[in-house]
Amino acid sequence: MAFTLRTDSELEKALDALVASEGGSRQEVIRRAVLDRFDRSNRTARIDDVLAEQLPRYKEALDRLGQ
Repeated sequence: MAFTLRTDSELEKALDALVASEGGSRQEVIRRAVLDRFDRSNRTARIDDVLAEQLPRYKEALDRLGQ
């Protein structure tokens, strides 16, 4: 699936720098950036879920440690 990405001078410079340092194409740099962001977002959501589940279990101990 193809689409057009509108850029400004700041993004152009950043893309050119990343292509020069990492190799590949602009398309590949953008692809990696989007997939990395997606992965980090999912990881954060999973961590939040675990914390919401586990914090009540350890609330008393954490409260004592905080004093």
